[in-house]
Amino acid sequence: MDIYLHNSLSRKREKFTPLSLESVGLYVCGPTVYDRAHIGNARPYTVFDVFVRLLRRLYPQVTYVRNITDIDDKIMDAAKKNGEDISELTLRTTQKFHEDMAAIGNFAPDIEPRATGHVSEMISMIEDLIEKGHAYAAEGHVLFSVKTLPSYGELSGVNQDEMLSGARVEVAPYKKDPEDFVLWKPSLQDGIMPGWESPWGYGRPGWHIECSAMSSKYLGQTFDIHGGGQDLIFPHHENEIAQSKGCHHGAPLARYWVHNGILTVGGEKMSKSLGNFITVDDLLSKMPGELIRFVILSTHYRQALDWNDQAVTQAKSGLDRLYNALRGRVIQEQELSLDHPLALALAEDINTPLAISYLHELATNINKSKSEDEKNKLASELKATGFVLGLLQQDPEVWFQGDFQDDEIISLIEAREEARKRRDFTEADRLRDALLAKDIILEDSPQGALWKRKG
Repeated sequence: MDIYLHNSLSRKREKFTPLSLESVGLYVCGPTVYDRAHIGNARPYTVFDVFVRLLRRLYPQVTYVRNITDIDDKIMDAAKKNGEDISELTLRTTQKFHEDMAAIGNFAPDIEPRATGHVSEMISMIEDLIEKGHAYAAEGHVLFSVKTLPSYGELSGVNQDEMLSGARVEVAPYKKDPEDFVLWKPSLQDGIMPGWESPWGYGRPGWHIECSAMSSKYLGQTFDIHGGGQDLIFPHHENEIAQSKGCHHGAPLARYWVHNGILTVGGEKMSKSLGNFITVDDLLSKMPGELIRFVILSTHYRQALDWNDQAVTQAKSGLDRLYNALRGRVIQEQELSLDHPLALALAEDINTPLAISYLHELATNINKSKSEDEKNKLASELKATGFVLGLLQQDPEVWFQGDFQDDEIISLIEAREEARKRRDFTEADRLRDALLAKDIILEDSPQGALWKRKG
């Protein structure tokens, strides 16, 4: 089976050919841990979680690296505002990030390096850039000299006149050119601001050098795939490329660059000022994590994803239909074949909406089949294909009933079952109506009464 990806570097669809048929390396920019992850953060991690599941079926070894940025001005500002130590903030926020990602069905990466644990590698890389003439020290700072790399802008298409509009690009008197970006900056030795001793004084690394140092340590100078959101293309990913090429004699950082589209809320860009800022934790208090995942995967990763009530309602209806097809079935473990339509859909630029359509096709076939053996066979296939998307892995009754624990409801359901056995259908109907009044819907089946909460 061949995989095709839209490569942001070439701006076209390309067949994926790894550096080695035995091993694939993938790096995705991780969170800056100063606050709870929002739904926009969750999107790339969910998309690449699905992609890694596919890659593991094709290649003997897949190394998925996703970093933790625990050095950043936003972290310092948040710690100061909260009145807590920076290490306490980053530890707490990282733990919450892990909980949120697990709740929406994402596996942990193979390697999760923290920036604070790799400062020595960053310093070595900066020294190398200075030695090769791509960086210079000035007033306690070290800056990358953009003009020394003619290919700068190859990923983003941003020319030097446009660079000043990029995020996190400072205009300062110590820069030789305004577009030069920071590799190292000074820190106060006040016991509050983080810092490390370096050849340029006490300080801390810039944002961009972190990923260059960590990706090269764990995946090599050139690796297969670098992923992240479109908002990272410039300046972050462009600067990663510049640093790495400068250090490694022009060798490319990654051969394929894969970027997901932006996330909006009700058609507007998500922001705290607009009051539409949604964290994963907020959503988990209102809905199951699998529903969040289904909404994310229902839109192709390169398209903009709009989070709205209609999308959530449609996703809930879709998951209900799929889980209903699994209800009462005898499931046998299966391994998804590489020529299965769902696998082929994911191999075509991670087309999760098309993959989901095949789940619905299987559900339709289950519902149409007159044979119990055929229903069970198709249901087993549905669960196996759902696994690749991180969906449909819980018991259908758990999905429909959730953590519902109400002794009165359970007693009413059991009483109705007893009434039906006695053929007292008047009493059974009365109990059904009583349950419906409590938003409990009953579905009679050969296996007995199945129930779910309304809505």
